[in-house]
Formats: sequence, C-alpha cells, structure tokens
Amino acid sequence: MTTEIKVPVLPESVADATVATWHVSVGDTVSRDQNLVDIETDKVVLEVVAPEDGVIVAISEEEGATVLGEQVIAQIGAAGAAPAQSNEQSAAPAAAAPAAEGKEVDIKVPVLPESVADATIATWHVQPGEAVSRDQNLVDIETDKVVLEVVAPEDGVMGEHLHAEGDTVLGEQVIGKLSAGGAPAAPAQADAASSDENADVLTPSVRRLIAEKGLDASQIKGSGKGGRITKEDVDAFLKAPAAKPAAAPAKAAAAVSAPAAPVGDRTQKRVPMTRLRKTIANRLLEAKNSTAMLTTFNEVNMKPIMDLRKQYKDVFEERHGIRLGFMSFYVKAVTEALKRFPEVNASIDGDDIVYHNYFDISIAVSTPRGLVTPVLRDCDKLSVAEIEKGIRELALKGRDGKLTVDDMTGGNFTITNGGVFGSLLSTPIINLPQSSILGMHKIQERPMAVNGKVEILPMMYLALSYDHRQIDGKESVGFLVTIKELLEDPTRLLLDV
Repeated sequence: MTTEIKVPVLPESVADATVATWHVSVGDTVSRDQNLVDIETDKVVLEVVAPEDGVIVAISEEEGATVLGEQVIAQIGAAGAAPAQSNEQSAAPAAAAPAAEGKEVDIKVPVLPESVADATIATWHVQPGEAVSRDQNLVDIETDKVVLEVVAPEDGVMGEHLHAEGDTVLGEQVIGKLSAGGAPAAPAQADAASSDENADVLTPSVRRLIAEKGLDASQIKGSGKGGRITKEDVDAFLKAPAAKPAAAPAKAAAAVSAPAAPVGDRTQKRVPMTRLRKTIANRLLEAKNSTAMLTTFNEVNMKPIMDLRKQYKDVFEERHGIRLGFMSFYVKAVTEALKRFPEVNASIDGDDIVYHNYFDISIAVSTPRGLVTPVLRDCDKLSVAEIEKGIRELALKGRDGKLTVDDMTGGNFTITNGGVFGSLLSTPIINLPQSSILGMHKIQERPMAVNGKVEILPMMYLALSYDHRQIDGKESVGFLVTIKELLEDPTRLLLDV
C-alpha cells in the first residue's frame, strides 16, 4: 500500500506552483515529518513533509515542473517496498515505458496549467543528428510563469525539430522527434561529462541562483542524479573558502569571449525575473492603473516615544524577552485609528464596499526574494510585547523563506517603513485589494517652531496613500491626524482616549 504525496492546497489567488527542489530520490528511506520537496509559488516556498515513515517509490513531477494544488507528485511505500515506475519514466512526456531500439519517440510540450494558454520554445539545446542521453535537457519551454525543461526519455539520436525557437506552442503538442535506443556516441558521452552539458540539466531555480551569484556552473560539483547540480551544491560552493572569488574569472572569461563587449570593467549580466518579482511588478502596476490613488502627508514629533523607549527599554526586554521597537507603537496607533475610521478599514469588491470588523495588519518585510507583506492578525487584542514578538517572527520567517500561505493571506491595511533604509519621504503604493497603506520614514532632527521658539526635534514624515473611490479627503486626513496625535502622546494609546 502506498501513500500519495500531494501539493498543498493553494489559495484562490495562486493559480499554480513550481516544484523547486527535491530533497529525496526514488528508493530513499524517509522518516515522518522529513522535508521531501520545496514547492515554490509566487508568494512563498512551501515545504512538503513525509506523513509517515517509509520509502519513496515514485516521483511523478521533476524539478521545474508546474503543478496545481493537491496534485499528486510522489508516492511513499512501506519500508522495504520496491520502487515503482521511476521518476524519469513517469515524468517523460513522450513515453511511459522504455522505447525499443530505433523506435521514434515524440518530444512533447509538458501539460500546461489551466491559467496558462500557451508557451514559447525558448532554446533548443540539441540539434538533429546529435546523440543524446537519457534525462538530458533537450529544449526549454517558456510560459508567462516558469521555464519548463523537456528531457530525453531514452538514450538515442535527436530527430527533426517540428517547431523552431520562438514558436508559440500548446500543452502536449509534439515539437520534435527522437530516435530511441542504443548508447549515445562517444562525443555525446564526452559532452555529457563536460561542464556545458552539466549546465544544460540545471533546473530553472538552480540556473537562476547561479546567475544571480555570478558563478560558473563548470566549477560546481553536482551531487544530484547524473551529476545534476542542486541548490545545496551551490550553497556549499559559496561557503567553501575558494568559492567566493570564482565569480570574477567567470565574468572575465565572458568578457573576453564576447567580441562586442567593452574592454575593462564595463560588464553586465542578464538575470531572468523570479516569479515573485514578476508578480510584485504586475500587482504594483495593477494598483496604479485600477485605483484612484492619492497620497496625503503629515509629520510627527517622535520625541515622546523615544523618551518612553529610553526609560523602559531595559525593563521591557528583561520582562518580555524582546526589544521594544517603534513598530509596535505604529501598529497600536493604526489599529486605534482604524476603529475610529471604519471607511479606511474596508475594501472594494466589485460594486460593493466590504467593511471589516477585525484588525489584521500587513507588515511590509524586505526579504532576499523581494518585498512581501505577511499579516499580523487581531492586532486589537495584542499587547505591545505580543506585537513586537509577532513582527520579529514574521521578519525571521521572511528572511529564511519560511513564510506560509496563511502568513501571506488577508490583511486589511499595510504599514511599510522605508525609514529603516534611510527614506525621508515617499508615496507608497496600495497593496491590493486593500484600500490604503501607511508609509513611515526616517526620524531626522529638524528645527521646529514650538510656542514661538525654535527647538530641534526628532521628526518623521507620515504618508497615507488611499483609494479616493472609497475614502474621501476628510476621512483620510482625519485618519492620519489621529495617528499623529497618538504617536505624539503615547499615553493615549494605553488609556484608549
């Protein structure tokens, strides 16, 4: 009896996902809760763990494959179970069983998810007449979400290309022929052992990581099946003492080999956008184009909060085990302002305005993969210490790539703090489907007029961007002034006045 390993349930806003990294192979013994595979969506990386002890008997979706929610991608059998159909056979789009020698095998486009209408042939890696080995990458198929690799199902010789690079193709369409059977010719075997061939079997995620780090794939020893380079191999190479300077020779060699390249350090590299980056770009553009976005500004004197932190920070950290920062005050002030202005704690859904009677606040977090907005829930019920702990937990999960779909789903209002990077003033873009976002900025000493006298005070600009279709100027300005007043007199936050 076998147990199916499935892709986790994806939220409504996520159409599909990509198999990023398999940490096990067919025949491996696994233990309960062991991470088997990383599934990458446009928001987070999901870990799929073993539901029980057993043996991997089949893997049906290789790294780089596009998969849907709850799709079966592997099977686990009881300890001692014989492997089922190998993952190479199950993943091969052309044939489910080994082909007879000399048999012509169709090379097909992989099955495309429902949200992807068609694809483009990006690069043919082999030409007609060339000998190929099993699992060798033949062609890259590019969709608007991912790059899919089509590998050879058998040893053989590449036949004709039915579609050239740049052609638009559909799912399961035949794009080439392969004459299967027999071992590859000696030149092909030599090529398979070369670094260039090793680069051809890189998964999209590994290829992107190598490009981002400016590394040379030929210098990285692959530990995967058939010498395939994995993410772990790249990480180990980067941590090795001699690995870090390897990027420079690779770039220098590229500059020398390209005749049109300028002499000297005037080099450049082209790196494909990650799915997360493309999704961020599309959503920011959608927010600009689909909302009547307007930004109102104010400034706040941060001296009262700074004095309060200075007085109680040591006692606070000793009692609660967490540092007292500024974000907890921002969240508290925003939560109170949302209670007073329900129009801001709402969103547009078609021709309706949905008012929320709960206070889930998205916190913009900068991660190695891009800007994400995990959600801190029920902020009206959290203490200052609980808010600080919640924000720290989300930040660490974002840094380590451990944010879950639940962490990213929902949120009524967003706070973004560009001040940590030195931003003095900005106009933040609304985080759809929300209707407003608050931008915090750098605290900077400035001369201010106080009771007819000039004083040097730590001032910070506030920026509230909002959808003018839903929120009028009176509510937006009143909301921002409320935040200003609460921050300038933090005692009011404690007394709820």
